[in-house]
Amino acid sequence: MTTNNHYNGKLLFNAESYWTNSIHLPEYPSLKEDLQVDVVIVGGGITGITAAYLLVNEGLKVAIIEADKLLHGTTGHTSAKITAQHDLIYDEFIQNAGKNTARLYYEANIAALTFIQEMINKHHIDCDFTHQDAYVYATTEEYALKLDKEAAAYKELRIEGHLVNKLPIDLEIYKALVMKNQAQFHPLKYLAHLTQIITEKGGYIFENTTAVNIETGEQPVVLTNGGARVTGNYVLSCSHFPFYEGAGLYSTRMHAERSYIIAAKTKKEYPGGIYISADEPKRSLRYATINGEQMILISGESHKTGQGGETLKHYEPLEVFGQQLFELENISYRWSAQDLITLDKIPYVGQITSGQKNVLIATGYRKWGMTNGTAAALLLRDIVCDKKNKYQELYTPSRFHMNPSLKNFLVENANVVGHLIKGKFEMPQKSIHDLSNDEGAVITINSHRKGAYRDIEGTLHIVDTTCTHIGCEVAWNNGERSWDCPCHGSRFSFTGEVLEGPAEKPLQKYDYKMIDNLTSEDSGY
Repeated sequence: MTTNNHYNGKLLFNAESYWTNSIHLPEYPSLKEDLQVDVVIVGGGITGITAAYLLVNEGLKVAIIEADKLLHGTTGHTSAKITAQHDLIYDEFIQNAGKNTARLYYEANIAALTFIQEMINKHHIDCDFTHQDAYVYATTEEYALKLDKEAAAYKELRIEGHLVNKLPIDLEIYKALVMKNQAQFHPLKYLAHLTQIITEKGGYIFENTTAVNIETGEQPVVLTNGGARVTGNYVLSCSHFPFYEGAGLYSTRMHAERSYIIAAKTKKEYPGGIYISADEPKRSLRYATINGEQMILISGESHKTGQGGETLKHYEPLEVFGQQLFELENISYRWSAQDLITLDKIPYVGQITSGQKNVLIATGYRKWGMTNGTAAALLLRDIVCDKKNKYQELYTPSRFHMNPSLKNFLVENANVVGHLIKGKFEMPQKSIHDLSNDEGAVITINSHRKGAYRDIEGTLHIVDTTCTHIGCEVAWNNGERSWDCPCHGSRFSFTGEVLEGPAEKPLQKYDYKMIDNLTSEDSGY
């Protein structure tokens, strides 16, 4: 494990997650031949792996297909809090979806926490699991009033929690709402152990194998980029953004956000606990043990993907916050995460559409994937095995709460249309000759809009800036050296390879148009 140990007021050169850098995961082959199994799982994160573990223990033949490397997506870039305290949410759920829905959401996430702890105890998994009290706090009078409403919602829903006027950390607040006995862990150490059990029980795992479409039917077939076909009785889409939408129109029902994390050693001692601010801008805290030393994970600065401006600057307020609160000694890691948020803030888990009972989906965890992702896996297991699950209606993708779903549907899609049109009419002012080493920008070449990045050695990388999903224009992300789409959150490397869906194809070198993807036969869109 390598560590960038320094603090001199300058950001680390490379963005790298502590979770992915601190553990050696086995490598798995790519899929070369057609395969028949009981259940095909697309996506190697917490939901896909947990679902596979559950299903092999039901005696089913299971295959996981991962487009990149296992656990290097959102699960590998989380803050890894295991809690049912998901910011201010329960009062909102009561108002918009009803008391029963709000209570079920709490129960589902507490059950997920309990399941994780049971797996750790059952299999003796060393993954730095510790119980922590969770706090959502207010530093303004406006949000203190919102905390009062959230506390009232806790009481109405019989959630154990209460208001306090002081935090264990030295931060001046109006008040905070505490939920006792929540938890944190190292997610990859936990899930790596489950993958070992999956393969021992005959499950298949394939990396660097991109699922691009589904042939529906009594036995759906997953088509992959290499030509291999995987047939099963069920397909579970656990790929963060759905690789296949069918008629579900998920691109119109979610939006993507990025947030930022630094891992820092501090001069002041951290007293424990996991924290999130109710106020904006968000600030989230927990600790982790890195190379035998306690370090603080400071996260926040959320924005819609592709709409964050100069993304490298989003790390700076986190450093300032950490310096003021704990006095930073060094920063070992910085990374960012991408999360999907549904119209009503409850994940979509279940049948992708009412007419496709054997294609299931799990997505939209709204930054709380450790519990929501685990709850999703438990529900998917029960649907496949035809077992009753009281959370099925809560998470069903076919739901539509008139308020706020309709309002958010209109707002989000107006945002997409705005960026689609804006990108087509923007005329970049920079040229290739304006770029310094390690600088990327949208430029003009022969009156055409292109994306250019000059790497640290001076080599120039040029791509077409039209996203291969629906044709929006990507923006440069200097924090990760990537091209990010402001419409649905697709992300591409500086050479054009897909980093995040829903796009399936790389950025092109020629002039790419929306119709190129819509007329493609091997696309799930």
